[in-house]
Amino acid sequence: MPTRTPKGRLLLIGGHEQRQTPQEGDAPEQAPDFILQRFVNELATKNTVLVIPTASEEPAAAAEEYVTLFTELGIKHVEVLDIQHREQANHPDTLALLDRASGVMFTGGDQLRLTALLGGTAFLLRLRERYQQEHFVIAGTSAGAAAMSTAMIYQGRNDAGFRKDEIHLSAGLQLLPDTAIDTHFVTRGRIVRMAQIIAANPGCLGIGLEEDTAILVTKGREFEVLGNGIVVLVDGLSCTGNTLPQVKPGEVFSIRDLRVHLLSRGECYCLPEQMAAGL
Repeated sequence: MPTRTPKGRLLLIGGHEQRQTPQEGDAPEQAPDFILQRFVNELATKNTVLVIPTASEEPAAAAEEYVTLFTELGIKHVEVLDIQHREQANHPDTLALLDRASGVMFTGGDQLRLTALLGGTAFLLRLRERYQQEHFVIAGTSAGAAAMSTAMIYQGRNDAGFRKDEIHLSAGLQLLPDTAIDTHFVTRGRIVRMAQIIAANPGCLGIGLEEDTAILVTKGREFEVLGNGIVVLVDGLSCTGNTLPQVKPGEVFSIRDLRVHLLSRGECYCLPEQMAAGL
């Protein structure tokens, strides 16, 4: 049966994005680099944006800056939805708030908080429905972006990854199927840990987002790179050798013939159809 093409958009940000609106007299090239302006531009209406700081240990502080910023960018109503209990994610008032929004912004923090609190709830079901059926924009930065994938990294040192079982995975919110997303990617040297994720899940595409860099996903599979850094794509579909199943935990593994793409602002990429069909 053919898979429906989502009508919504995903904006996945690698963290530490610019959070000050460009001022008069700034360099002309600064405006295209302003990722959060693009989020606003993609909204169907500028009436209501919902900021969700659930991943943060300090949700009020995490939300405050985005409330100010989106107000400066012309959003009429910026509301905060701080879900701290699963009961909240199933409450009719929460769903009504989501229904009023043209887009949502997930802040950074701990992505495992997002999946543990939102997984299987009425909120997540409604979020997916709106993404599938409407011109609805879902943005996430840092942990908020990492949670959007299928295979979600929730634990693992920046310098870890070349030994089996150093990286811990869980199921993400699965808005972008058959992908594994990591953030702060170049700054924190996370290429090796992504290689282990793809060795364990070669049917997934690894997406490494550098800071102040994002991908805008349309039609469920078409990416456009935004911002000032690079996006690293790690493709294991054609790998010819992988020792991860044979080595013991704690031992070094090998993988051969990974394909790696480095994409900067303005570059586009299309998720292979067999991956996009997972939605």
